Amino acid sequence: MNNQFDIAISKEALALMPIAHFGGDVTVVDTPEGVEAAIARLYSQPVVGFDTETRPNFQKGEMHKVSLMQVSGPGHCYLFRLNHVGLSDTLVHWLSNPSLIKVGLSLKDDFHQLHRLREFEPGGFIELQKLVRDYHITDSSLQKIYGIIFGERISKGQRLTNWEAPVLAQSQQAYASLDAYACLKIYNTLKSGLFVPADSPYIVSPQQQ
Repeated sequence: MNNQFDIAISKEALALMPIAHFGGDVTVVDTPEGVEAAIARLYSQPVVGFDTETRPNFQKGEMHKVSLMQVSGPGHCYLFRLNHVGLSDTLVHWLSNPSLIKVGLSLKDDFHQLHRLREFEPGGFIELQKLVRDYHITDSSLQKIYGIIFGERISKGQRLTNWEAPVLAQSQQAYASLDAYACLKIYNTLKSGLFVPADSPYIVSPQQQ
């Protein structure tokens, strides 16, 4: 096949896919002691998936600070409730460590939100939207990238829920964990060579885009 080809998926094809799930453990971190324990464990993970959530704005002029930071290894996701614990020195040191790879999507938006809590220099971050271009994938949303590679659909039903609720619902925890884990799974699959672009059923011609 010609090396000049693109891979993209339609909304219709994505809608037919089975729903993806995160099957690992989830720990909600909402105390300073919990932050210390979670970060100590995460230092043993050389690569993790990363994401954040912010309470949605429904009124003009309304603006909320980032509520949640999700960090996922292959079998365990930590949900840091930043509206409870803030961005502590421990979290900032981990976020700035260049030797620990943190994989996310639309990281510029995450950094913008986190910097509203505290300034820091991000280190070790990899932007999936940039990485997937090396594999001919032109879609930029996590849903579509995940669907192209794994044939499953990430439900976005919890995205606009209240991330500052007193207790995070199980559905919120599942959604937030999957978003972070999906970034890690995509990165590992691409880097391991398990995704072969030329074999994708979603190759499109320029006229189809």
